[in-house]
Amino acid sequence: MRGLLACATLARRAAAASSTGAASTTAARRHLAGAAEAAEAELKKTALYDFHVAHGGKMVPFAGWSMPIQYKDTIMDSTLNCRANGSLFDVSHMCGLSLQGRQAIPFLESLVVADVAALKDGTGSLTVFTNDKGGAIDDSVVKWHVHDERSLLALQGPLAAPTLQLLTKEDLSKMYFSDFKMIDINGSACFLTRTGYTGEDGFEISVPSENAVDLAKALLEKSEGKVRLTGLGARDSLRLEAGLCLYGNDMEQHITPVEAGLSWAIGKRRRAEGGFLGAEVILKQLKEGPKIRRVGIFSQGPPPRSHSEIVSGTGENIGEVTSGGFSPCLKKNIAMGYVKNGLHKAGTEFKVVVRGKQYDAVVTKMPFVPTKYYKAP
Repeated sequence: MRGLLACATLARRAAAASSTGAASTTAARRHLAGAAEAAEAELKKTALYDFHVAHGGKMVPFAGWSMPIQYKDTIMDSTLNCRANGSLFDVSHMCGLSLQGRQAIPFLESLVVADVAALKDGTGSLTVFTNDKGGAIDDSVVKWHVHDERSLLALQGPLAAPTLQLLTKEDLSKMYFSDFKMIDINGSACFLTRTGYTGEDGFEISVPSENAVDLAKALLEKSEGKVRLTGLGARDSLRLEAGLCLYGNDMEQHITPVEAGLSWAIGKRRRAEGGFLGAEVILKQLKEGPKIRRVGIFSQGPPPRSHSEIVSGTGENIGEVTSGGFSPCLKKNIAMGYVKNGLHKAGTEFKVVVRGKQYDAVVTKMPFVPTKYYKAP
């Protein structure tokens, strides 16, 4: 995104310079073209960059990386195919950390709200990093081994397990949601987690970067074309339909896990003992309730987007949309946002403001599309 912002700033400067005449216009265009090339050069590239381009990936700046927003399929078609068959995502832009040593667990528990000490070997838990005011710094799945010399592939959808099973001797039927282990996949030592960001059953595969392209090819081939390469555009639609937060939109440093509807991620022992950053604020909210709450929304009219205002029938501001769009699966507008406590119950009606006009909206339960996680019986 920094690359995009830099280009936009230079574009404004170039436009201002062009008013001085044709010579200035030519110079401005050259300057802008050079700036765009420089911005592109600054972007990091994953080990699958050339693979994406060769398969028609439309590359865009994302968090300092050049990533595919979509391929030849439309975002709607890619979303529907993930639900019906499967998708393969490159999510190597996401970082991973390893913590080792006797104090690893106490140190991590000072930063996150999960009961890390209670995790059994080979299991993980979604958690939230907090700050001293109780705000969410980011959400993460607690794991124990991922490094930057590895790439991360996300295989999601109904065909994820049967496709992956063709490339490993490990019995995946005994691996449940949030479980992880080191296994051999397609001849590579991979760190496998049964999780994802779509609401579907699936896996995140940490693979040595030098083997990432071969693994991607093998997964696509074994599915006989039913699992497709999918970009960040469809990934965003899928996570919104699943009611999952996007950091920077639905979670920010001034939003606590309680306000975000993530109280379930706070371990029982942690609720009693605290010991994490912002515990005083968060534990008070658990007891007394927060002032705002994240809700799911159905709306009429154009799809609401991030920062769309939420107002009462009398026009009073009661909240803000944080994510929104048209649901390919439900064929209707869906959104998430924050409203005042007491207005968060399903069936509560209000208005969303889109391009200066008010449209009817109603609170609905999430996820919008039922999740299909593979959980232990």
